[in-house]
Amino acid sequence: MTDDQTLLMVGVGRMGRPYVDAARRLGVRVHAVEAAERAALVEPLVDGVTLVEGGADEAWARAAWAAAAGERPAGVVAFSEVHVLAAALLQDALALPGPSLHAATLSRNKALQRGRFAAVGVPQPDFAVVDDPARLRDWARPRLPVVLKSLSSAGSAGVELMATVDDLDDALARRAGEGRFVVEDRLEGPELSWEAVVVDGAVVVENVTAKDTTGAPHFVETAHRTGIVLDPPTAGQVGALARGVLDGLGMVTGLVHLELCLTRSGPAVIEVAVRTPGDFIMDLLGLTYGTDWFELVVRAALGRPLPPVPVAPAAYAASWFATPEGRVIAVDGVEAVGAQPHVVEVEITCRPGDVVGPVRSSGDRSGHVVVCAPTPQERDAALALVRDTLVIRTEQA
Repeated sequence: MTDDQTLLMVGVGRMGRPYVDAARRLGVRVHAVEAAERAALVEPLVDGVTLVEGGADEAWARAAWAAAAGERPAGVVAFSEVHVLAAALLQDALALPGPSLHAATLSRNKALQRGRFAAVGVPQPDFAVVDDPARLRDWARPRLPVVLKSLSSAGSAGVELMATVDDLDDALARRAGEGRFVVEDRLEGPELSWEAVVVDGAVVVENVTAKDTTGAPHFVETAHRTGIVLDPPTAGQVGALARGVLDGLGMVTGLVHLELCLTRSGPAVIEVAVRTPGDFIMDLLGLTYGTDWFELVVRAALGRPLPPVPVAPAAYAASWFATPEGRVIAVDGVEAVGAQPHVVEVEITCRPGDVVGPVRSSGDRSGHVVVCAPTPQERDAALALVRDTLVIRTEQA
């Protein structure tokens, strides 16, 4: 049974389906704005679909406006990065709850983030925004190693460490047609993320996630562990950084995913987004706190009250990602891992004979495992067992 309210989902795909499930539990109709190639996945789940022609922000915005013209939604939720601006424009035009058009614009552009945070004094690396290779070389050479980033991307796409002048010249040659870049000093230290649901500028629930990456040059994420409890001084610093980021964004209502580095001089911003974090982090948060964060976001978007949310972890969860490279010879240990008591989900997407290219972004990974355990120690032991048991053997392709 649904009431007369409709939630407009800008982007659903596969990993956004829990938003649809949450809306159904709340008795709300769902209309999706979705790319044509995903329509078959989404149409059976929702009450209507407006298709997008093309993948640009402008195309998503046009489709979102068209969908809202047919039936005014009671709330709008953006799923992934390319959906953020379209959703925010609609939220702004219809005076619906949302991050704010200012926050969404910064979320979509790393250069705008850097400029804004520099103006308000949020700790971050020194940076330059460049579209001239000569200027980029002049800025970067005395600072090597530096990190080159695309302005509007997610999942580590377009992120590249340049340690030497040769690396710099090679990157510029390969990416000559890309246009503007952000180039910045490399941050050294453990990487974390901070997730929060914000309502009317106030943090309702927050979490710290630890992550592992492939390291240089692309820093693709390979594992996440939620419910991290920091020592009081570090927790205070991270909290202050997060509040500074929220103020700088002009964040009003919605979901925030802040990536940061614990440097020797304190935490510093890597980047921030006002949309669903990837890598099953929302699922991990649900397991960790016993509360469906997808439903929290839907409630916030509809202007409905949020239920009491536990502030301390009830369990400890993690996701791990397979990153083989080469021609796959064998995939061993999938069944053994799936039989472990703390393993929630296993999915490996490569098969013997497949050729797996270098891992340059999260889209290049070859499957995942989700674990959840009563204690951090048991979670970490389960994660170690996964890494040791699930082995994808490859040869040079």
